[in-house]
Amino acid sequence: MTEFAAPVYLDHAATTAFRPTPVVRAVASYLEEIGATPGRGGHRLAVAAERIALRCRQGLALLLDIPGDPGRIAFMHNATHALNTALAGVLRPGERVVVTAYDHNAVLRPVHRLARERGVQVVIVPGNAAGELDEAALVAALPGARLLVVNGASNVLGTVPDVAGLCRRAHDAGALVLLDAAQLAGQVPFSVAASAVDLVALTGHKALLGPQGTGALWVHQRVAIEPLLVGGTRGDSLAMEMPVAFPDHLEAGSLNGPGIAGLAAGVELLQHETVERVHERLCGLKATLRAGLLAIGGVRVHSPAAPAGAPIVTITAMTLDPATLALRLDRDHGVLAGAGLHCAPAVHRLLGTEQTGALRFSLGIGNTEADVQRAVRAVGAILERSPA
Repeated sequence: MTEFAAPVYLDHAATTAFRPTPVVRAVASYLEEIGATPGRGGHRLAVAAERIALRCRQGLALLLDIPGDPGRIAFMHNATHALNTALAGVLRPGERVVVTAYDHNAVLRPVHRLARERGVQVVIVPGNAAGELDEAALVAALPGARLLVVNGASNVLGTVPDVAGLCRRAHDAGALVLLDAAQLAGQVPFSVAASAVDLVALTGHKALLGPQGTGALWVHQRVAIEPLLVGGTRGDSLAMEMPVAFPDHLEAGSLNGPGIAGLAAGVELLQHETVERVHERLCGLKATLRAGLLAIGGVRVHSPAAPAGAPIVTITAMTLDPATLALRLDRDHGVLAGAGLHCAPAVHRLLGTEQTGALRFSLGIGNTEADVQRAVRAVGAILERSPA
């Protein structure tokens, strides 16, 4: 294997593997100087930990324009945990949930389970390879539905739907809206207040720049939700039911204090940089990457241009399967990208890549023009040597 002093990391849609220095320092500082758990005691270290947790909730609220009490933001392990909590906590037996062809398995598998165990009716709205929902199917699915799940940004295509418009349609039909913001938060400008969504699921380890094991679920005060996990909380220890008050209602067990400290630092960095500036720069890099890959013979680019979308470019090659191409990019050129179905099988069915998967390049805050050019040159060099 060829060794590279500085690999080009283009798999941010999976995880932002190289965290900014302030995030690393925040985690280390928490472990070295605090170490206690938020909400577990009245001594100075527990209070210091709780202040960091509150700072993180407030930072997320500011970054995403979340209205009302930041205490409605409950910490989760990741977006999968948040989505499971929302779906299981809101949907009652026999109710209908509307999902789409762009949803991640973190949505599709939980609703499949709820259909089996609770008789929840699942309607999947189809779409096309350009990221556009079937309007007629959506209109037919919403009346009588309890919940619409909206994928904020496709982790395969990078496309972003009209979230506010979908919320209006859902609310007019009497349905709540759960937003999967895993690929949206931190890299695409978005206002929770302006969109009028009812629940938002977040992960910390992607564009929010936090460590793995961090995430959150925001629940509007108008939404009744049952907790997924039950157990110890900050207070009300005599009661056998989970506290009604947020965030305790959804936060059973000890929180990931070091991870939350890192997430708070990532959110504060994004507040300084601004998501708008990050998005503008990444969109420029995405356009360069997409154009460069399009110019290589034998490459099919599946991601639409989507200038307002997430910084994702997904491809397949005529002469090489995605897994082998990814391996050679890593081994021979030090370019790291993600091959496979990306936990989004329905999207790959739309693309015709269900059997082979595809190769996804996903940009992040640390990427540069030089990274993009190196990736394009590497793909070209590999395919030039591959037999037709």
